[in-house]
Amino acid sequence: MTPIACVDIGSTFTKAALVRLPGGALEATAQAPTTLDDVVRGVLEATRDFPEAPVVACSSAGGGLRLAVVGYEELISAEAGHRAALSAGARVVHVAAGRLDAAGLAAVDGARPDVVLLVGGTDGGEASVLRHNAAALASPAPLQGPGPRGRGLGSSEVLRRSVPVVLAGNAAVREEVAGVLRAGGRPVREAANVLPDIGRLAPESARAAIREVYLEHVIGGDRLSTDSRLRRWVRAVTPDAVLEGVAVLARVRADAEPPGVVVVDVGGATTDVYCVPDPDAEQTALGREAVGVPARRRTVEGDLGVSWSADALRAAAAAEGLPAPGDRPLALGEAAAAVALRRHLRAEAAYGPGGASARGVGLVVLSGGVFRHADDPTGVVARLAADGGGAGSVLAGAAVVVDRRYVLAAAGLVAADHPRAAEGLARALLLDADPVIPPAATPR
Repeated sequence: MTPIACVDIGSTFTKAALVRLPGGALEATAQAPTTLDDVVRGVLEATRDFPEAPVVACSSAGGGLRLAVVGYEELISAEAGHRAALSAGARVVHVAAGRLDAAGLAAVDGARPDVVLLVGGTDGGEASVLRHNAAALASPAPLQGPGPRGRGLGSSEVLRRSVPVVLAGNAAVREEVAGVLRAGGRPVREAANVLPDIGRLAPESARAAIREVYLEHVIGGDRLSTDSRLRRWVRAVTPDAVLEGVAVLARVRADAEPPGVVVVDVGGATTDVYCVPDPDAEQTALGREAVGVPARRRTVEGDLGVSWSADALRAAAAAEGLPAPGDRPLALGEAAAAVALRRHLRAEAAYGPGGASARGVGLVVLSGGVFRHADDPTGVVARLAADGGGAGSVLAGAAVVVDRRYVLAAAGLVAADHPRAAEGLARALLLDADPVIPPAATPR
């Protein structure tokens, strides 16, 4: 069967992997600088040695997908929407809870989202806030009331009419609310409720709708390219593809002891942490909490990056009491990984008694150019394992590998149509790397 070219269009580099079907053998890899004025040129450069291979791609170029969440109550429905958005690979740029007033609508607009995720109420539960917020988002004129700093709200501060809404709230009023949004000229994509019942998070329908909106409005628009091939190639936002690849990796090693996978992906602008914990251990630990816990989750740190966000990264490292990383890319990468893992654990702790389950996993994967090109991966792992502020507890007792050929995005891209190939790529990651057991590991 003809190989397929799996391409990740990043903000700095466009990376390509030539994958043989149906088994998933990785035949070659290549990369080229991302051409932000027209990303198609960068794709063609990265795949120039794969001329006969069809292209499937994911993209985070231009900042990826910017998403604002508008919910009913901060600790329940808005938080459920936030978690669903992160699982879809979006960068959450704003979270609003309660009834949107003029200032609240201006704050949503000021975050410059590509899409708004509108949630609120369990199925058959409270619906008045969802109705109110739909009317606010649909309003063709400024809402009445004071804007920021006490002044009136001008028409330029009304949420742009082109910003679509993914509606994933109370199913009992879904048709009514969607009608209000459409009557106001707002593009709408309907999805099942992200929180159909207290304690039950159901993000998959919203995740699929967010992906569809991204493909239609971001990839299908002219922000990244006017070349029609881009819309044919791109299947997902990159973090969504990577999360799918991490889930494949977790399935491949489900019989390992201990199971569970954490991936730390350090980039130029952001650092992502992906977690697919041991489901049996987590189920034992978790009680019934307000929002519920997705089986696979992700946190994204928009101020942690080794190039575009280096100044913010240094400030974040200082706030965490870490040594100043200076200007060396590897030192910056280690600092980004340490801070991101600490924050991830704090976010996990909010899930309740089973939280922080990024600890105790069997495999930690380090991804990103700073790790792939490191001369001494054992030293990198040792320094991260020695972090007493949290990162070390994730690495303790786990095998640690570096995704040197960047196969997780490729695995996620082919997972739906070619599951054997996705599993083959995941196994290749495990076989290509010599696992390193951190010196600070605790025996099990």
